[in-house]
Parts: sequence; structure tokens; C-alpha cells
Amino acid sequence: MRNFRFGTGSLTLCVFVLLMTVAQAKDSKPLLLHTRRQEPTQPPTAKTGVAVATSPDFRPVQTVASWDPKQTAIVVCDMWDKHWCPASTERVGEMAPRMNEVLKAARARGVTIIHCPSDTLDFYKDTPQRKRAQAAPVVETKIPLQRWCRIDGMKEAPLPIDDTDGGCDCENPGSHKAWSRQHPALEIFPEDAITDSAEAYYLMRQQGITNVIVMGVHTNMCVLGRPFSIRQLVQQGQNVVLMRDLTDTMYNPAKAPYVNHFTGTDLVVEHIEKYWCPTITSVDLIGGVPLKFKADTRPQLTMVIAEDEYQTERTLPQWSRKNLWTSFRVSYVFADPNDKFSLPEIGQLDQADVALFSVRRRPLPVAQLDVVRRYVASGKPLVAIRTSSHAFALRDGAVPEGLAVWPEFDQQALGCHYAGHLGKKADGPSTIVRVLPEAVKSRLLEGISQSEFGSPSWLYKSVPLAEGATPLLMGRFDNEEQPVAWTWLRPSKGRTFYTSLGHPGDFEIPAFERLLLNGTAWAADLKPVP
Repeated sequence: MRNFRFGTGSLTLCVFVLLMTVAQAKDSKPLLLHTRRQEPTQPPTAKTGVAVATSPDFRPVQTVASWDPKQTAIVVCDMWDKHWCPASTERVGEMAPRMNEVLKAARARGVTIIHCPSDTLDFYKDTPQRKRAQAAPVVETKIPLQRWCRIDGMKEAPLPIDDTDGGCDCENPGSHKAWSRQHPALEIFPEDAITDSAEAYYLMRQQGITNVIVMGVHTNMCVLGRPFSIRQLVQQGQNVVLMRDLTDTMYNPAKAPYVNHFTGTDLVVEHIEKYWCPTITSVDLIGGVPLKFKADTRPQLTMVIAEDEYQTERTLPQWSRKNLWTSFRVSYVFADPNDKFSLPEIGQLDQADVALFSVRRRPLPVAQLDVVRRYVASGKPLVAIRTSSHAFALRDGAVPEGLAVWPEFDQQALGCHYAGHLGKKADGPSTIVRVLPEAVKSRLLEGISQSEFGSPSWLYKSVPLAEGATPLLMGRFDNEEQPVAWTWLRPSKGRTFYTSLGHPGDFEIPAFERLLLNGTAWAADLKPVP
């Protein structure tokens, strides 16, 4: 179906009804959405009901949601043809083509598309799409609908970025009212709707729509606050997700927290995941890879976390949030909550620039393990901690049907031979860690004291190391020593950094946190992070 051309005449009522009938007959197989939210590991405070805002103690949780397309709408928020901030206009232009592909795919599945280009409705006043929204009957709501939904201190913490200067990251911002219509790259079809008000919710109620995907700009402003967007719709009981790769913030890196623009967007997305709704990516609707802005030069770091011993599904995201946001784009791969031997998001490794593993004894479906093998053979950087030395090996017993193991992962990917561990102490550190004299000047030990420190991790037996491996730290239990951190250049020429430390208590030791940061930067061939 061709895009409706404005100014060429209006559709008759019967043709419009026919189009709607055709639209309703489209492919209605469920939409499978890979959602991500941030789950607090601390209870809400009694005073506000908000999880402790200053605490980093959240962990990402990924699940798969199944939505009926006929009960789903996409809200396109303020994707204007031009913005008062030139850099924003440029980024909207980057998003628009992929967004249009998402809209086409969703429309073909029977999803309702609601275009919401605020303050431009005069441009669309005589179109059937505008009249469709206007015709939706007003409904009474338990919570009054608002024209703008401000930050809710009872539900959410303050935004993680300072946007009080308007958020433009340009030297010469333009006129504050620069827009006249929606971006022309976004096609508007006859069965779509156009509004910029609570009419969107009325239309959803009229059509029996309970699920909403929000995309567009700007995440910290209109995407949260507009009357057709996240805060309002969540408050009215809709199931809402944000498409996190098709959004952008108004954030100027000259303001707190003084990170690059794209890190600022990530922080706001995480805020939404904590307090308002889950997020998804455009991959769920059209495949491929998530959109990455051209100016976002941060390497992609993918963490593969699947173990039941050391709580790294909590400690690694916390550590990442504290140390990596300025240097990397971070994504996570977790085990399926209903099948510990499946990593459904492992395909992310194909787009990763760096991978960090924390995995323990997980045989995988052959195709999934092949993704890991392909990554290791590619020569890309690999960082691994603790139980990853036996990531894909079973201790004993037959391999479950349909699954595969890789017992040589320790030798072929990490450059060691895992042979179990020594004892652990009931009180005091189980391992005493020291810096090897020959490694003192290594960039991987920058910012780390040469003094011994105690670790609650019991000591892994890892020798012999592969030829060419360079040990950095040694661990001691009673009278036995073993290397606990080293680097290795794999046969594929890929860099490996591994440490057998990684107990939850290790993440409270500055020397360990710094070691893992230095090792990640070294593997990625980046300058040491300050």
C-alpha cells in the first residue's frame, strides 16, 4: 500500500472502512518482545516508595513478552522534521529510516500506529488520520489525564542527567520553534492516527489496545512527559515498553554527570527501566542489529552472565555502571529464566567489540555454543572472571540431549588448565593476593597498590598456563600459590584477560575493581580509564 499523499483529496468513508478491515486481517501472530528492566535488590524506602535512589543496587532482568498485535499500538513521539538543536535534528534523521521500517513491519502485523508530532497538527488538520484520533470518544479515568506528566517523586528518583540548559550539545542552537510537521521519512498510512494529546489514550480504549511501544524523542523530556507517552500511559494501566535504540536525549555533556551524549541517553533509558517500564530494541520487529548513532564511537561490550554461585548478575552490572559507562556501550546476555541451559540473547556476541564472561557449567544448544566458539576464534577481545574457567564443562555425567559442551574453553580461550580449587576459610580471607615483581610496571596494574590484599575467593588451581601467558597476580592459600590474574594472546591473536577472583566480596575491594577495569581496557586496546 502506498503512502497517503496529503493534499490529493480525502478518502471516502467506505474506502476508509475497507482499509481498516484489511488492516485488521493482517498477520496477527504474537509479537515476541525481549524486554529489559532494572530490578531493585533493596526494598523500597518507607517514606517515598522509591528504591534507594543513590544506590547502584539494581540488576537488569530480561524476559520475553508475548503481545497480541491487535491489542498493541506504537506511539511515535515528536519525531519532527527539524529541531531547534541542530545535533538533535541530525540524530532524528539517523533514526527515521529504521523507525519507518519498524512501523511498516508493525503495521503489517496489525499494530495500530499513532503519530504524535506535537504542535504541528495544523499541518494534518484535514487528513483522515487526524480525524480518526479526534473521533475517539472521551472516557472517564480513575487518575485524571494530564497535559504534561512531570517527574513523580513518589515513584522515581531524580533524572540521572542535568538538562536544565535545554540539553543541546551544539555551539550554536537554532530557533526554539523550528518544527512544522513530522519527519518526512516516516510514512503515514491511511489506517494510522495523528494526535498530540490524550486523544491517543481515548483511541486506545476505543480499539481495545492495552499494549504500547513508545519510540521517538526526547527520552528525558517528551518521551516521559507528553500526555500520550510513558508516565501517562503507565499511570493509566497500559503495558508500556520503550524502544531504546530508537530514542535520544536532550543532554549536553557540559552538564552533570559530565559524560558523553550517548552515555547520557543510556542513563535515562536505565532510569526508565528502573521506575517506569521495560525497554526493547527494534531487532524484535525487523531483525538485524540495534541502531547505533554514527557519532557514538564507544565500543560495544557484551557481558555474558550465567552462573549460580557468585551473584554476578548483580555485581557485574553494578561494577559496570560505576566504571564503564564513559568508555563502552554495555549490553547483557543472561540465561533463560525458565531454562538455565539456554542463552537466548547470545547472538549479541556477533556484534560485540569486547566480551566479558561470567559463566559456570552451562552446556548449551549447539547453535548457541557455536556463537561463543565463533567469537573466540574471531580474534576479538575476551575478558573472563572466576567460574568462566569451567564455563561450558560439566563436572560429571552425560551431556543432556540437544546440548553441547566445550571442556577445553579454559585452555583454548583463557590460556589455563582449571583443576578445581583449594579450601576456603570460615573466617578471614581465603586467598592472599600479591603483585608479581616482574608485573609491577604493567599498565594493567596502574592504580593498584603493591601491598598484599585478602580475597574471600577460594583459590583456583589454574596451572600450567598457556605458552605466552603473562601472570600479573599470585594468590596464596596456606603454603600453595596459584596465578589469579593474567593476560594471553590467543592463537587467533585476540587478547584475553582472565582473573579467577570474582566473589561478591571482591567487588568491595578497590584493587579488584581496578584490576577488572584495567583488564577490560587493555583487552579492548583502550587507554587506561582514569
